[in-house]
Formats: sequence, structure tokens, C-alpha cells
Amino acid sequence: MPKNLILNAFAMHSPSHLNPGLTRYPNDTGRSYKSIHHWIAIAKKLEAAKFHAIFFADVLGGYDVYKGPHNLAPAIPAGAQYPINDPLYAISAMAAATESLSFGVTASTTYDSPYALARRFSTVDHLSNGRVGWNIVTSYLESAARNFGLNTQVEHDERHRIADEYLEVVYKLWEGSWRDDAVNAPGEGNGYADPNGVREINHQGKYFTVPGPHLCEPSPQRTPFLLQAGTSSAGKAFAAKHAEAIFVHGQQPELIKPSIESVRAQAAEFGRDPADIKVVAGVLVIVAETDAAAQEKFNHLASFGDREGALALFGGWSGYDLSTYDDDQDFRFVELPAVRSMVNHWASTVPGTEGKKWDKKTIAEYLVLGGNGAKIIGSVQTVADELERWVDVAGIDGFNLSYASIPETFDDIIELLLPELRRRGLFWDDYAVKGGTFRENVYGQGQNRLKESHPGSKYVWKQGEEVPSYAK
Repeated sequence: MPKNLILNAFAMHSPSHLNPGLTRYPNDTGRSYKSIHHWIAIAKKLEAAKFHAIFFADVLGGYDVYKGPHNLAPAIPAGAQYPINDPLYAISAMAAATESLSFGVTASTTYDSPYALARRFSTVDHLSNGRVGWNIVTSYLESAARNFGLNTQVEHDERHRIADEYLEVVYKLWEGSWRDDAVNAPGEGNGYADPNGVREINHQGKYFTVPGPHLCEPSPQRTPFLLQAGTSSAGKAFAAKHAEAIFVHGQQPELIKPSIESVRAQAAEFGRDPADIKVVAGVLVIVAETDAAAQEKFNHLASFGDREGALALFGGWSGYDLSTYDDDQDFRFVELPAVRSMVNHWASTVPGTEGKKWDKKTIAEYLVLGGNGAKIIGSVQTVADELERWVDVAGIDGFNLSYASIPETFDDIIELLLPELRRRGLFWDDYAVKGGTFRENVYGQGQNRLKESHPGSKYVWKQGEEVPSYAK
């Protein structure tokens, strides 16, 4: 039986997300990232097409490794995720212009306090009627660490240990600080809310001391829908415990299948139903009437790309400055194990690169459109077949669709691809719940709260309880 796919648009509040230099393409509107009208128009377009959500990536520093140290010069002309605005602030306006589209927002557990973040997400969950999700990240840029007062990043696994306690704090604030019946209905009770239904959480841990109570009354979802994209051992364990949806990236479905199976197996060890974790793969789709027309479109778009900006992105993602190597250096054979492993992986899995020398030029050409994610280029039939293969092979639940040019890439997907996916029974005709919450449109009508097997549910303060169960 065909799977009803989750389809999200993957975007960023920056001139160019994963396509450095594409603001030079005449049809691209990336320069309008500062305009609320730009984002409202995108949201309306995606909702009319019945996309589940628009998911906003974010970073807290610049890509300043390439030709470094601390050098943003290659990134700035390319608009390579620089400049970049905070994505949270546009959500309320986009929600006001739509009814059912949901919004995933990236926010870091390393450089923000859980008390402040909990308040912001509750506020937006109220204003969007429960349509906000949180993509939980621990941040990875040295430039971010420096700008938040550190000499270097917090060690990788330590960031995840901090994040785990961070989630405990926000669960207590969202789920266990206000009882379900604390707020009185109009004309009932004594005043706006019952003070006996609001309590301090009194969290005292290794990393955080937060007395509470939560500043906001319970929002439609209480806890926003939880998304995560961890790929390391620590990241996958964190996702298995906390995430309701995970994002995966890889060139072939055969390569991401073991990672998906690992996360779901670990989820079962936490007492969760593995099927509750929805897996969404990141891909760039370029679709046209024929395979040749799609490839021509891809090549034309790539001609506007900024190769120096692409290498700046590589430097930020990997931490390595390729400018220190000769132009003809083949990075499949360099001494740096991390770079050698990454490039050899691409060389063995990226279609159309067989026999190529993986020097700086090849790496830049590969990264200039869609970053380091999979690229599916072809006719409607070709693209739909490949998406269906990914579902069958890897067991994924949907796709995070990035763009080469905004909104043109999404327009092509909406006009050409979605009718074919619907014909195959792979995509819904309408939202599961009109005006529903993020969680409802993933899990079904009435499922606004965390699942009972989710670890955050143990902090719920239920109606009639004197104190939350975790505090007994």
C-alpha cells in the first residue's frame, strides 16, 4: 500500500540557503528574505499545494573557515547563509495568512536559556494555533562559539549532554508547570486562573537551575512538535529519545537505511514506538517535462552559482580550509582523514561523477546547488520513481524539499510533480485536520500532545492532580 508522504519545504531567512550565488539568477527572489510579504506569499503557495510544513534552517555564525582564519569574504558576495535573520519572528505573520501549514524553526540548546526559549515557542504556538515545531540543534560553528563568548565550541558529546538536560527543563515548563484545568473558562472560577494550578518546577541540575514557573499558559500543543537531525552516535541517541521527526541526508537510500534503523531500534529501547519517529530525507528536486530538460535546467541554474561561496560552505560544515591546498589536489587522497572520508563518500555515491578528479573545482561544482544533499534531476516519471524508491528502500516517511531558486523550484514541484505523486497515492489531497496542529497533521486528529511513550510525557501535570507525577 502506498505511503502518504510528508512533504516539507526547506528554506532559510537568508539570500541563499544551499545555493551560493543564485541571487544572480533573474527569477530568484532570495534577496526578498527580509520581506514579510515574501514569506507570506511562499506560505500561501505551499498551503495551497498542501505541503505539511515549511522548515527553516538557521545558524548562529558565519562560514569563515575558507581562506581564513575568521574570513567571511568568500561567503558574503555569495550570500552563503550570510546575512541571516532569526526565523522565528516571521512565523506569526505566516500563520495569520494560512490555516493549516505548519512551521519548523531551528533553535540551539547551546547558546540560549531554556526558560527564554520555552516562552518564545509557547508564544508562537499560541499565535499559530499549535502549528509550530522546534528543530533542536546544538550548533556546530566556531564563529558562533566566539560570538557567544567562548574561545572554542563546547565539545561535541558534551553539547548533547547539555541538550538532554535542556529538554528536561523545557518539558517541565511546558508540561508540568500549569495544570490542564488551571485557566478558568470565562465566567467560571475565581479570576483568570487558579494559583493552585500553577507551580514552580524547581529544576536543579548539572547545567541549569530554573525555578519557574513557566511564564506562558499552556499552548495548543504545550510542547512544540520536536524535530532533530543528529547523525553522530550521540546525535542519534538524542533523536531516539526526544525527536518526533528526524531529518536525514545521504546520496542514496541504501546508505541512510542503517542510520534510520539504528535510531528506531534505540527508540524502542527508550520504550517508544519506533513508528512514532517520522523520518524525512533532505533532497533537491529539479523536475521538468523530460530528463534532458531537467538536466538543462539544473546546468543553467548552476551557471549562476558562486564556487568560492560553495567552498566557504564546505569550510563551515567540515571545519577545514581547502584554500591551503593546490588547485589540482585530489581530495580523495589527502592526509586529513575527515576530508578524505567525506570526499571518497561523494566520489562513490554521487551520480554522474564517475572518473572525475575530486579537486576544489569538482567539490565546488557539486556543492553549488543544493549543498551536500541528494539531487534528484529528471522528468516527472523519473523523479517520482526515485522518490518512491527512497521510500521503499530506506523506509522513510517523506522529504524535506530544498530549492535551487525560490520560488521557482517549488513552483515546478507543485505544478509538475505533485499531481503524479497524488496519482500514485503517495500524497494527500488535503490536510488530515483543517486548521490542525503540527502534531495532528503528522499523527492524526486529536493528537495535539506528546505521545504517552515519549519521555516528555512523564512531566505532564494532569487535571485533578495536586502536583505533576514527576514531582510526587
